[in-house]
Amino acid sequence: MNLSNTSLWIVRITLGVSFFLHGWGKFPYPPEGFASWLESIGVVAPMVTATAVALGEMAAGIGIIIGGFFKGGIGNSITRFSALGILIIMIGAFYLAHSDWFINEKLFKSEQIYIFVLSIFFLIIGNKSLK
Repeated sequence: MNLSNTSLWIVRITLGVSFFLHGWGKFPYPPEGFASWLESIGVVAPMVTATAVALGEMAAGIGIIIGGFFKGGIGNSITRFSALGILIIMIGAFYLAHSDWFINEKLFKSEQIYIFVLSIFFLIIGNKSLK
C-alpha cells in the first residue's frame, strides 16, 4: 500500500467515524431532543425524520469505511451511495440548522464544511486509488 492509498484510508476512516458519531449523538432511541428541535422549526413528522437522520448518519459513516474494503463495483457503489447520503444530510443540515452560515466565517470554522466537501470527494472518486 503506497502513501497515497494510506492517506485515502485516513480520510475515509475520519469521515466515517465522524459522521457515525454525529448520528450516535442523536440517541437514545428515539432521538426526542432532536425531534423536538425539528418540530420547533416546523418539520413534518419530526420523530420519523429525527430517527431517519440519526440512522442515516450512522449507516453512511459505516458505509464509507466498509466500502473501502470491497474491490470493484460493490465497494465503489457502497462508497458512493454512502457519500451521497452524507451529502444529502449535510445539505439538509445547512438548510435547516445552519442557514445563517452560508459562505461566512462560521461555515469555514466548523467541521461541517469538511464533512460536506469530503462527501463530494468520495462521491466523485468512489474507491479509486490516488496515484
